[in-house]
Amino acid sequence: MLELLAPAGSPEALTAAVQNGADAVYLGFGDFNARRNAKNFTEADLAPAVSYCHLRGVKVYLTLNTLLTDRELPAAADLARRASVLGADAVLIQDLGVLRAVRQAAPDLAVHASTQMTVHDLDGVKLCADLGMTRAVLSRELPASEIEYICTHSPIEIEVFGHGALCMCYSGQCFFSAVVGERSGNRGLCAQPCRMKYGWGGRPDGYPLSLKDACLADRLRQLRKMGVRCLKLEGRMKRAEYVAVITRIYSTLIKEDRIPTPEEMGELEEVFSRQGFTRGYFDDQTGPEMFGVREEKAPEPKELFARARQTYQNQENPRVDVKFYAMVRPEEPVRVGVEDPEGRVITTAGDLPQSAQTLPLTAEQVEKQLSRTGGTPYRCREVRALVEPGLNVPLASLNALRRQVLEELSAQRQAAAQVRTGQFQAGVRYENPAAPPALTVSVRRAGQVSADLLRQAPAILYIPAAELAAHPECVKKLSRETALGVILPRVVWDREKKPLLEDMEKARGLGATEALIGGLGMVGPARELGYTLRGDFGLPVFNAQALKEYKHMGFVSATASFELKLAQIRDLSKALPLEAVVYGRLPLMITENCIIKNRTGQCTCQGENILTDRKGERFPVVKAPGCRSEILNSKKLFLADKPDWKRVGLTYARLLFTTENPWECAQALERYRGESQWAPAEFTRGLYYRGVE
Repeated sequence: MLELLAPAGSPEALTAAVQNGADAVYLGFGDFNARRNAKNFTEADLAPAVSYCHLRGVKVYLTLNTLLTDRELPAAADLARRASVLGADAVLIQDLGVLRAVRQAAPDLAVHASTQMTVHDLDGVKLCADLGMTRAVLSRELPASEIEYICTHSPIEIEVFGHGALCMCYSGQCFFSAVVGERSGNRGLCAQPCRMKYGWGGRPDGYPLSLKDACLADRLRQLRKMGVRCLKLEGRMKRAEYVAVITRIYSTLIKEDRIPTPEEMGELEEVFSRQGFTRGYFDDQTGPEMFGVREEKAPEPKELFARARQTYQNQENPRVDVKFYAMVRPEEPVRVGVEDPEGRVITTAGDLPQSAQTLPLTAEQVEKQLSRTGGTPYRCREVRALVEPGLNVPLASLNALRRQVLEELSAQRQAAAQVRTGQFQAGVRYENPAAPPALTVSVRRAGQVSADLLRQAPAILYIPAAELAAHPECVKKLSRETALGVILPRVVWDREKKPLLEDMEKARGLGATEALIGGLGMVGPARELGYTLRGDFGLPVFNAQALKEYKHMGFVSATASFELKLAQIRDLSKALPLEAVVYGRLPLMITENCIIKNRTGQCTCQGENILTDRKGERFPVVKAPGCRSEILNSKKLFLADKPDWKRVGLTYARLLFTTENPWECAQALERYRGESQWAPAEFTRGLYYRGVE
């Protein structure tokens, strides 16, 4: 059966989800979740919420799916421990440091890989399984064919998003809100820059980043047959009435195994849409028709919301099927039992039956009394009654016995299981290296690698695997002092792997030994080909525990998140050599929808493509592997005139070249070596001094 997972951004929304047929709910507990602006749950809220759900057969998943600092980890670990004790069924995580903390504090709590982990291929899913996770939430951009392939071979459960808002960027890889507005989507405070106006040619006259909401209501049978375990509905920031409507419709469609009626689709659109819905990603048909905006004066569907409230306010919709048993025999106490779907059996005994003076008790009367479960979460599916002739039992006594066994059953269903708990231990602290960091260089194009650049012998030169394989001549003059590495795509689907693996093999033959890895799915292939594993910014490092986890996975270095301040990088205990980006246009988004092709109707990646926002900032859009788009920051990060980056314990400092010509690349490296006064015309210090919320 396809599990229906509904959002619970508030206690009222939780009630709405449960009473309308959700099999599970996901909610935030405290501040460490990807919807920090939702009402979320306090500890006083969580205990009754878990009891309420478990009584009705609904699971509770806790969201801890943000990047956390070392200072925040102890509180997050304690939060997971308390949630586990209260009976939470699983926790969703993004940060491998949080995974490490949860394993210590709540070892019996199941862990799911949040969509924030950007898991989008089978190798990524397998790595999640190796890390002890029991479910992976796939990236929302995947088409049905990719999802089915993963489900067919996955060792763990697969969850997909079925309805609600779509981010323009792959979840977990968006830095737009953080870099531009200091509100990090990876920290639960996304300012939704993709819903703002942008345009081409200096005119912000459209919404090229605002996707319609997803709707897979007519694909549920297909999802189930593909092997998807769970369908997630998005909407923790939405009101309870919205949750009630979408949950009721999807629950009905799953149970009745059918597609939605026009009336049901009308209700889904009425409750919330952005000029309709899309299933473009699922159908592998991206394009401009996937985009839409919310009308500014969209009327509130008052009648629909009023009907929705009636489904959960002061009303119990029975959803737990039970069987009753009864035995009425002479000279024996009347016995009544009840059994729930999980096999719990509760029995009780009443008074001795009396000899019937007039009409004797019948099995039909017993069945009628025991099946009266109105006002409870229980729905009587069957009564088995053995009633011997000539006996009588007051109907009030049967009612009392029914209430008694149901109360005991409710108590057992709400009781939290005994779980193991522990204490989070940060572990040994590593001292910062005293030596200044060695300079590394990454390029987008082989043509950026000039003789001037190679002459300066960076510690490592990173080139995209496909570029190196296609242009082996670019490294002919590589110094022996420079290690050669390949940049592996942050996003690469399973159907795209074969040519990439071939390029990686060619690169090994050209002397490449290092692999800069920005996605979990490339860890296994890089290791199998004999590469040294180095973590890129796509594998976030926000705390010391994440570094320990990457070390355990076999990495020899990792890259600090550029959402950290330099002071925070300095204070990290570095179990692994740490690298940081100190120059370049920071990547803001990587998108499955090619916004360049959406604009022109054809592939024109080679020209200049500049996206302009309402403040006049100009963001270059470049091609990413797989014919994807990457939006870069309007200004280049520049720190060469500031000595601070040399004093924070980095082993490597990277110059990230994207739109620069070969001369600019060589000049920038020369400046960071202290051999010139070159500087870009416009630049930013990034977030290294400002930080993020």
